Amino acid sequence: MWLRRAFFLWLLPAAFVLPLWLLVGWVAFDGGGWALLWMLFIALPSVLIVQLVLTLLVRARGTVRAQRAVSWWDVLGFSLWHLSVISLGFYASTWVAQAFASAAIAVGLFWLLLWQLWSEARPRVTLVRAGDGTAFIPPPERRDEPVAEPAVVVIEEKRTPPGV
Repeated sequence: MWLRRAFFLWLLPAAFVLPLWLLVGWVAFDGGGWALLWMLFIALPSVLIVQLVLTLLVRARGTVRAQRAVSWWDVLGFSLWHLSVISLGFYASTWVAQAFASAAIAVGLFWLLLWQLWSEARPRVTLVRAGDGTAFIPPPERRDEPVAEPAVVVIEEKRTPPGV
């Protein structure tokens, strides 16, 4: 549980730390001129925006907000994506292929998060808490009993002839 909570707390700072790592990695590992242009105009804004969107998708789920912990699927997906972005910051000779792999992982993670959000949005058993904190599942509504037809009363108005 501590690992899932750590990922929950890491998601928002990661939106700023990962782009910063790409900049520091370019300086430290001498990425080159084309890598600088790619990093400044494509990678930094993309990583920042994608990480913020993914964080919002995770935090939109009720179970994540209640437990303050992400799911194991989230841990796996974010681990893959963050490791790919971190490895991209070393600017090896294959950094272009790594960039495409990172983008593919981000797209896959986006669809995974949408699937989890959609799965949690379906109606399920509702847990209700009483005023003293006791939790219980309310009884289901009874629909199998026949509903009696409501009595209809028609009142007709008797008109009196004019002049009477």
